[in-house]
Amino acid sequence: MHKLLILEDEMELSQIMKKALEKDGYQVTVWESAAKKQISDFENFDLILLDIMMPEIDGFTVMKKIREKLDIPILFATAKVLDQDIVEGFRLGADDYIKKPFSLVELRARVSAHLRRENREKHQFIRDDTYSFDISERVVTGIVEGEEKKISLTKSEYDISLHLFRHKGQVFTLESILESVFGYDSESNEGAIRVHIKNIRDKFGEIQLDPIKTVWGVGYKWR
Repeated sequence: MHKLLILEDEMELSQIMKKALEKDGYQVTVWESAAKKQISDFENFDLILLDIMMPEIDGFTVMKKIREKLDIPILFATAKVLDQDIVEGFRLGADDYIKKPFSLVELRARVSAHLRRENREKHQFIRDDTYSFDISERVVTGIVEGEEKKISLTKSEYDISLHLFRHKGQVFTLESILESVFGYDSESNEGAIRVHIKNIRDKFGEIQLDPIKTVWGVGYKWR
């Protein structure tokens, strides 16, 4: 049974959505806010329906928080549909947008379509022309002269690489990498991040790739 999360502060609407989706056999949980939730609270869900305009913490912030650690379908269900909002939502990792008011038929169809796609894709990938991250298997490969080559990374090296790759072109300080990848309570430190990045560069360098650029005086970014 698929487990769905509805993050919606309009309780009357969320209950209507919940009942409609439960008819399709889903186990549905409803939260009014994610302000006090940790990333681990999201881990057991197969799909999330997320409003943008919520109290305490907005949907964009929640999306960013989830996408730094998890790769599951996230659908915005919102009345906030200005072009810049849609662009921002997809930039942060939304899989789809459902404009309020929407029909329950549309809601059920879109949820079903995304879950079918997840079932087909045993491995979830994030890729571009040179790099491919297999989210399910936590494997990264690089394409060099048309040949795919696997890079052997530790868990920490993989997590740092994936974080930078997800936000390609964005510059991150050592502190922000530490907080985003390992969390505020991590026993790691900025010196360890430097070592991890050096190791990542060395391993990619073995196949003549150099994905991480130093922005002097600021931090690092994925080229």
